[in-house]
Amino acid sequence: MCLEHVGFDRLPGWNAREARSVWPAFVRSAKAIEEGRASLRGAVEPSPALKAACRAALALSDKTGDSPNFDDAAAFFQEWFSPARICAAGFLTGYYEPETLGSRIPSPDFAAPALARPDDLIDMRGTETPGWDRRIQGARTSPDGRLQPYPTRAEIEDGAIDGASRALVWLRDAVELFLIQVQGSARVTFPDGARCRLIYDGRNGRPYTSVGRILIEAGYIPADEMSLARLKACLRDLGLGSGEAGRAIMHCNESYVFFRLAPAPATDEGPIGGQGLPLTPRRSLAVDRDIWSYGLPFWIGADLPALGMTPRTGRLWIAQDTGSAIVGPARFDMFAGTGEAAGALAGDIRHGAECFVLLPRAVS
Repeated sequence: MCLEHVGFDRLPGWNAREARSVWPAFVRSAKAIEEGRASLRGAVEPSPALKAACRAALALSDKTGDSPNFDDAAAFFQEWFSPARICAAGFLTGYYEPETLGSRIPSPDFAAPALARPDDLIDMRGTETPGWDRRIQGARTSPDGRLQPYPTRAEIEDGAIDGASRALVWLRDAVELFLIQVQGSARVTFPDGARCRLIYDGRNGRPYTSVGRILIEAGYIPADEMSLARLKACLRDLGLGSGEAGRAIMHCNESYVFFRLAPAPATDEGPIGGQGLPLTPRRSLAVDRDIWSYGLPFWIGADLPALGMTPRTGRLWIAQDTGSAIVGPARFDMFAGTGEAAGALAGDIRHGAECFVLLPRAVS
């Protein structure tokens, strides 16, 4: 991986306000790292230097009552971190937490089950098994005792596992479920007004394929007109029944996500990300977990006025999540928040960027 070490003066628009604004998210990650908490989705182990920076951040928070002023926050990052420009071309997308209606029982209005993680799902990441295709990261044991790849999306929806017995909630249709799986979480409201949250709890380990890209390349949606609402409407118009085009296109994405249930938060606290912590809107970043550690700060400049970002005035983010489509040193996914407005914002983010990682300074 190519990194060019630079000074803070090379960060486009570096300023103390950004350092202070990202502080609560950074301290949340720092506390988890200092306490040695297990992450929800494993990533690169934090370095001794990052752990030292986390301890220093917690000490500063204790001293200032969790709220250092702008100058102190900026001085902290400048003392404990050294910027490096990521040489690879940066590419940003956005994601969000949907809010949707659901049911505890199936009906014509709620026909798609969100499934709990199967007991037989084996995570193959990082394992060395002779003859195993390392691109397949999920497995199960066949009746004769051999490992076999976990079923694809199409196979799961066609009955390869007992979905009905593992249904946590029932959603409107396969499109609603599909988009929630892509986002990794959702808030669900039942007809009686009760609410819950779906939280990512693993996937079948099959490769991720962008359905939006398929729709664009097939000519169904012009690239400059692609949006979340347009994608959902197009898939439904193409048909979700057996043999219909909408269902077949979704099956091109073999990846299938499983969930667990949690109570809906009493506040606006974000969903749980890969680090196992609530995400902070417009501050939490999904990164390639095979390259980066959770808790690392990133400075990103891009033409995104809706997020207060331009190529000349960047924004500071904290790595707190990951995703199967987030692959590469400069490929990032920005958490936009919860609800329809956040979804509209997230759907509009497909931008190139200049990206910098703040590397913790070596501990002497």
